[in-house]
Amino acid sequence: MSDEYFYGVTLSSSHQSETWDPEAKAEYPRSNKLLIRTALLGPDAKPDELNVIQVETMCLQDTIKIPVAILKVGETRQARLDIEFPDAPVTFTLTQGSGPVHLIGQHLLGALVEEFEDMEEMEEEMLDEEEGDDSQFKDDDDEEGEPKGKKSKMSNNAKGKAASPKKNAKK
Repeated sequence: MSDEYFYGVTLSSSHQSETWDPEAKAEYPRSNKLLIRTALLGPDAKPDELNVIQVETMCLQDTIKIPVAILKVGETRQARLDIEFPDAPVTFTLTQGSGPVHLIGQHLLGALVEEFEDMEEMEEEMLDEEEGDDSQFKDDDDEEGEPKGKKSKMSNNAKGKAASPKKNAKK
């Protein structure tokens, strides 16, 4: 069974950090994936104050800390992020500013994670097949043992050059 849930967290001066770690809880024994779609600056944010959101998560071999959104009243009140986190834990921190900053996304559980990954694989396979269609036609020509140049030349001879000498012979 698969499930998809809304995910949201608000970071502010009184709540500067939030960790997403469903695998640490027994209530989520299935596979998990977090998708963060948007970061929004709250309506009561202070003017001219930069609000920086940093994420800390695992990369291939180590932990990485990197800013993912910088928001400021009058300039950027929201940022479209579309970031996927397949592995927990993920920690979001308001490293600068007092917020509030709202992070909005989806928490995918169980088979839905696998379906989402299968959809990505299917898209890649479809792209590979489209590229492979061109090479399939090239392989068919090569299997007959004649290069493309000879086929083209023979068809040109039969249609173009063979007809003109007969017309000239009748005159």
